[in-house]
Amino acid sequence: MPDVAMWGRALRAMPRLDKQEWDRLDLVSRWLIATRSAVIVMTFTSAAFAGLLAVKAGAFDPVLFALVAVGLCLAHATNNLANDLIDHWKGVDEGNYFRTQYGPQTVEAGFLSVGQLLLYAAVTGGAALAIGAYLVGLRGEPALWLLGIGAFFVIFYTWPLKYVGLGEPAVLLVWGPLMVGGSYFVITGEWSHNVAVASLAYALGPTAVLFGKHVDKLEADQAKGIRTLPVILGERRSRLAVMAMLVAQLLVVVGLVASGYFSVAMLLALVPAIWLRRVWQVYREPRPDGPPPELPAGVWPLWFVASAFWYTRRFGAFFVVALLADLVVSRI
Repeated sequence: MPDVAMWGRALRAMPRLDKQEWDRLDLVSRWLIATRSAVIVMTFTSAAFAGLLAVKAGAFDPVLFALVAVGLCLAHATNNLANDLIDHWKGVDEGNYFRTQYGPQTVEAGFLSVGQLLLYAAVTGGAALAIGAYLVGLRGEPALWLLGIGAFFVIFYTWPLKYVGLGEPAVLLVWGPLMVGGSYFVITGEWSHNVAVASLAYALGPTAVLFGKHVDKLEADQAKGIRTLPVILGERRSRLAVMAMLVAQLLVVVGLVASGYFSVAMLLALVPAIWLRRVWQVYREPRPDGPPPELPAGVWPLWFVASAFWYTRRFGAFFVVALLADLVVSRI
């Protein structure tokens, strides 16, 4: 029987479970957990951002929007599956590594065999590729370039990009101009430099989340020879970089309002600034040795990433609300 409650859990967070619980799950629940669907909501927000900007331009196509949104989410899911497989092959998740502590790495935990994970990735990636091929046929060579660049990051993010400090810049590019700008192009048939710039206001959030995760596991990555950008920069500079990115999101919004691309209604996206103090309370100090007493049960060892993710989900929600308000104002 479908476990709808588990679907909701998997979309909100990364459930912790054992092999017996896994064996009782339906296929959809297993796929949602294996693909780490809780973080894919950030990808859907990027697609929604592009769709709303297409509405603003008077060129929205609901069918193309649906295809773009589903295709991007499937591509992200494929990337997460590929990450787990590559990390398993390279021995990164072996033993008591950070990744296995905040949610099941399905191969490492014995939930899926390598063959089963490859099947998950093949079906998921195949569906994403089929959607991409259709959109290339519709929009031509520019869409082919977008598809090729996206495929490059899906395949090579885990290795070698993450190993040489290029994983974080890749996420900024992917969640910004590639996802939002590319989706806007596919939906409307036109490329917009304003949209590409505006996309950075959102893309800085997922990049901050990734930075937070890599700061959390900085020592573990360093021991494994994985030179993420936080490993290269060090913890203190990386903590400050996350806060700088979250502030930069707000400054990009202000700049786009000042330029006239957005109306003053877009300033609603600045509301999450009231929560930056809470995030700063986490990021101003080094990572604690153990879970602080005020931390909710089940969150540790997530510390920096939990705070960044908490804030980014709220910023994303207000960002979409602000875009809707801007649409109303632009119609008036």
